[in-house]
Amino acid sequence: MEPRLQRRIQRYGWDLAAAVYEQRWQAQLAPAHEALMALASPQPGEQVLDVACGTGLVALAVAEAVGPEGQVLGTDLSDRMVDAARQRAAQRGMSRRPAAPKGARTAAEGNPVSQLRFARMDAEQLAFPDGGFDLALCALGLMYVPEPEKALREMRRVLRPNGRVALAVWGERARCGWSALFPIVDAEVRSEVCPLFFRLGQRDALAGLCAEAGFERIVQQRIASTLCYDDAEEACGAAFAGGPVALAWSRFGDETRLRVQARYLAAIEPWRRGSGYRIPGEFVIVAGAVPAHPSR
Repeated sequence: MEPRLQRRIQRYGWDLAAAVYEQRWQAQLAPAHEALMALASPQPGEQVLDVACGTGLVALAVAEAVGPEGQVLGTDLSDRMVDAARQRAAQRGMSRRPAAPKGARTAAEGNPVSQLRFARMDAEQLAFPDGGFDLALCALGLMYVPEPEKALREMRRVLRPNGRVALAVWGERARCGWSALFPIVDAEVRSEVCPLFFRLGQRDALAGLCAEAGFERIVQQRIASTLCYDDAEEACGAAFAGGPVALAWSRFGDETRLRVQARYLAAIEPWRRGSGYRIPGEFVIVAGAVPAHPSR
């Protein structure tokens, strides 16, 4: 699919999913977020970029880690995801703080600085100058980017020498029991939401792309996880309304919805436990660093 069209599908789809995303996915993604934070190790006072930040689940945790003298900027392609993130930050009292002390780095000289800010932005075209961040994160967003290689090069560009990157993606397709979702939806409509969704989770694919983008000291972890749902309604709600196929789901009629739900429940039947489900999943976490003296 033409990248511009794929980005548009992503944007509209995540706009639709934003209202239920946290409810459906926060607990399921917690193991990946915790592992990402551990590898990233944000420090007090650091300047951090969270790419494809969604509703700000990771950005809020990072803002607490960097403290009031640090700064976190979250970006996402979806307007509604960004709006939801801003609301969460405001509820936590992190959306605005007084002007930075003398000598502190500021986003705009003479203006108050937000400890935690959000902006709608394409991961492949980061509107920031070179070398402005200490740490760049992307939690489960690169799978949706038409050209993840370009996004990684952009993250490297905006990091300082010795700046760090930490990334999380879903792992091998065979280890993610919910992966039947995509062919089930594609049998009804050519969604094109993420044609190469599991590519980055294969073997050392993501680590290899990081090396090609110019990162060094690369480490990788694989984390087995379990997606826990109390009943079929909860499992289907996460899969269809709160995730990457939300746009296709919004266009299905009642008959089609019943059909795809039935097929999905049949696919995850091996992991039904009573009325609930315990579906296996896998995450890949990769971290790296910009060379101390970049040659390019």
